[in-house]
Amino acid sequence: MKNNEDVGRSMLKILCVALAAAVALQVAARSNALGLNRAYADQRSWHLGFSVGLHTQDFVFTHNGYVTADGQSWFMEQPSFSPGFCVTGLVNLRLNTYFSLRFTPGMYFGNRTVIMHDVNSGSREEQDIKSNLVVVPVDVKFSALRYRNARPYLVAGAMATFDVSRRRSREPLQLNTADFLLTAGFGCDFYLPFFKLCPEIKFCFGLTDVLSHDRPDFQDDPDGYKFTHSLKKLTSQMVVLSFYFE
Repeated sequence: MKNNEDVGRSMLKILCVALAAAVALQVAARSNALGLNRAYADQRSWHLGFSVGLHTQDFVFTHNGYVTADGQSWFMEQPSFSPGFCVTGLVNLRLNTYFSLRFTPGMYFGNRTVIMHDVNSGSREEQDIKSNLVVVPVDVKFSALRYRNARPYLVAGAMATFDVSRRRSREPLQLNTADFLLTAGFGCDFYLPFFKLCPEIKFCFGLTDVLSHDRPDFQDDPDGYKFTHSLKKLTSQMVVLSFYFE
């Protein structure tokens, strides 16, 4: 009989401790939830947003050592970077706790200044290449665990671009309209009371030759071919700083 009473008291103590622990956990969880902004924002299957930002465009020149009949050997470079403006929309599809798929179509406005100089005579020419790009990026986003009101993440994907700026004939270098780039970057979600602010840095690496090698506008001026003929390939690169509002 005494053993039964002892067992009953032990079970009662265990039950009281379990109830106290459950209440403490509930209070702690409630206090933690009250300290989080937009606690359930990441549980939505999809959401929309937009971004504004800055970017710089760069060229990677692959020279072929071409020498003209009169001994000229032209070398191209982009000595400086000019910041451009970009704006995109956002469609984010949640895949699971850590991964999501992002579509961010938009417009990039920028320009690049190319310096062309003859290494033999020292002659120099300059061309300002403006671009208005329609961009169609698709990225996979990998997010770390949320810590309070911040959640860092990585992104990687691909981006197609279409230059809709007006082409002018007789330019030393002329670019094709379409390009395809691989992208990789990182950022952080900051949870504010009414929206998420997500600064992000992305690096874009062009895969296609964007130089137009066929130049019928120089048929009556063969000397104009010297710049295009001096390049085997021309690819593009970009660094993009975006601020997403989600």
